[in-house]
Amino acid sequence: MKTVSSTPMSRIGDDPIDPDIRRFVDAVNAAYAEFAGQTGQDHAARRAVAERVREKWRSGGPEMAETREMEVNGLRVRAHRPSSQATGPAMLYIHGGGWTLFSIDTHDRLMREYAARAGIVVIGVDYSLSPESKFPIALEEIVATIDWMEAEAESLGIDPGRILVGGDSAGANLAVAACIVRRDRGRSRLAGMVLNYGAFAAEPTDSYDRFDGDLFSLERAEMDAFWDNYVTRPEDLANPLVAPLHGDLHDLPPAFLAIAECDILADCNLEMARKLAAAGVETEAKVYVGATHSFLEAMSIAPLASRALDDQAAWIAQTLARDDGRP
Repeated sequence: MKTVSSTPMSRIGDDPIDPDIRRFVDAVNAAYAEFAGQTGQDHAARRAVAERVREKWRSGGPEMAETREMEVNGLRVRAHRPSSQATGPAMLYIHGGGWTLFSIDTHDRLMREYAARAGIVVIGVDYSLSPESKFPIALEEIVATIDWMEAEAESLGIDPGRILVGGDSAGANLAVAACIVRRDRGRSRLAGMVLNYGAFAAEPTDSYDRFDGDLFSLERAEMDAFWDNYVTRPEDLANPLVAPLHGDLHDLPPAFLAIAECDILADCNLEMARKLAAAGVETEAKVYVGATHSFLEAMSIAPLASRALDDQAAWIAQTLARDDGRP
């Protein structure tokens, strides 16, 4: 396993967070405080607030040669094609939000950034959210979406043999779990996994104590509520398809893990990287010093986030080249 840390950025006083990421965190927290007071706190209201808060951060960025909206298995799907090139690789990117919040709209710029930087088609899906839809509904929807990408590859203009899967937070969880399901069902192995600050197990670790609180992007109580929303019974948290850190990880696709240093999930991600490597999975993990949970969404103002996306784009290119048998 290759694990490296990004170059430390300048820090303000005792604040461990990169200054540009700090601007992002503070702006998001302030927006939540402003908008939350204008609506109720049921799940529909929280989702509406989350969409408004993320609107600024999903705007701008690369323009696509083509963007297609489709309905697949009753779900909204969006495909971004960065150029008019012939059939090529693709990635299904699964948005985070604790299985409870967010959409392909909140993560639209992130998907376009991957498409432009890696030169691949990026597809997102609005999977069913919890607590209305509990495990395994979203997971089965993700598996079915990958099956659809393979089956409809010609009409989508993608290579069915070069499909990656990626996601952040709960999306990274679903990405790994989907690969486990595909392996156990005898399906072909995907080309790679791009895993951003994933929620891979529910148990708190030392990083929960170091980075809990409203100075950061994700708090313990919030994460615990997300897990509770996702499962029907507490016993489900031991299911390896709910908590893939506890699963059998052999024969999974190569993985790149972007780990935020200042994140309650940092230790869980480091352990996932170790377990993937121990299972024989080609694994590259990078700790981004001064980064928080969700830091990639700050790519418009934070060089640290932009550099992480470039790291992943380079890894995608290298992984696809090896998969093709090219040097």
